[in-house]
Amino acid sequence: MLLNCGQPLPLLRHTDVPPRVIENFILTGYRFPNYSLRECLLSAFRPTNETGNFWTHFLPVFIFSYYFVEVFGWEGAPQGDAPFFYPLWNYYIGVFCLLMASSMAHLLNSMSLVVREVCFFVDYGTISSYTVGSSLAYYYYIHPRAGIVETGGHNGSHVDQNNEPSGAPTSSYAIPEFSVFFETFYIPCACFVAIICVLSCCNTRQRWRKYRYVIRTFVFLLPFLVSSTPVFYRLLTRSPYTATSPSFVASTTTASFFYRHCLWLLVSAVFNISKLPERLAPGRFDIWGHSHQWFHCCTFLSILDELHMIKAEVRAILLSPTLLLPPATMSRLPGPTIASTYGVMLLLQTTIISVIVWFSWCANCIYGPQRDQLVKEHPKKHLKCH
Repeated sequence: MLLNCGQPLPLLRHTDVPPRVIENFILTGYRFPNYSLRECLLSAFRPTNETGNFWTHFLPVFIFSYYFVEVFGWEGAPQGDAPFFYPLWNYYIGVFCLLMASSMAHLLNSMSLVVREVCFFVDYGTISSYTVGSSLAYYYYIHPRAGIVETGGHNGSHVDQNNEPSGAPTSSYAIPEFSVFFETFYIPCACFVAIICVLSCCNTRQRWRKYRYVIRTFVFLLPFLVSSTPVFYRLLTRSPYTATSPSFVASTTTASFFYRHCLWLLVSAVFNISKLPERLAPGRFDIWGHSHQWFHCCTFLSILDELHMIKAEVRAILLSPTLLLPPATMSRLPGPTIASTYGVMLLLQTTIISVIVWFSWCANCIYGPQRDQLVKEHPKKHLKCH
């Protein structure tokens, strides 16, 4: 933190900060929770125990964006604002908000104890939004029946039922028992589970503190299972594309990307719960290399593999605009619309913001008096310039 004379205040040990700020097995590198916004921003360039947490989710924003925009340069791809890409843009919004909220939460949480709580409430909310953004992408690009319309060209879905190629399979690809879930309950379930996750994770900051990392990790296992249902379905059934088609070749990488996506999520969960390596050597990994930084790296790698998986399915659709499914078994689901993509995300975000406002008000009631007391007991001391 830079003072008027340009000299930084010393970072603090865990014994010199409020208990609420202390992280398990992290002994040094703490900022006292009375920084200004400017001082928090400048701390990104100073080695504190939050610096790595900031950069490991801030830099990935640009890496993700680089790989994301590749889709719009593919041959046969519609314009970027076409309805066909609505689900993909919602997925991007979810990932962008997750990475930015996470990095900003770690950078700005030293403004006060109340701001600290609000920062991480927002962080949990964007994680839930990301899961719904993923669900929309899965629904329209991986779900075998979504996005099918009677004639192509009206909503940009690039799917036409009236031009079935001669090589189309003669048996139904879809399992009828799953049709009701996919067509009616999949997106509502994803939204409902996302809201439950926000409520649960926000609660861990005010109760269940002892097991908060375990609870948060397993709470987000549920939206993963729900949102990944179309992928599980695809892996358990045969491809909707004929084996000799370019689309089949393009979609063959879906399984490997999904398995890697799951692997990185599993490794990130291990880091988040175990608190390794700092558990083995408290104080040695305070600034660089502690578990939360590895957790961030692994979660981003899982998101990157998920992006590659979605891109593989988008490419498969673009290479073969007609899904190879028997017309008699096709559902008459509409393609992506503003209401079914951006509208869903807007409604979800409104609900999540309401949850965050409620918990923020509770946090202010709890920590507001403590904040004022801390300001009195620990005023910023200005070092003398010589």
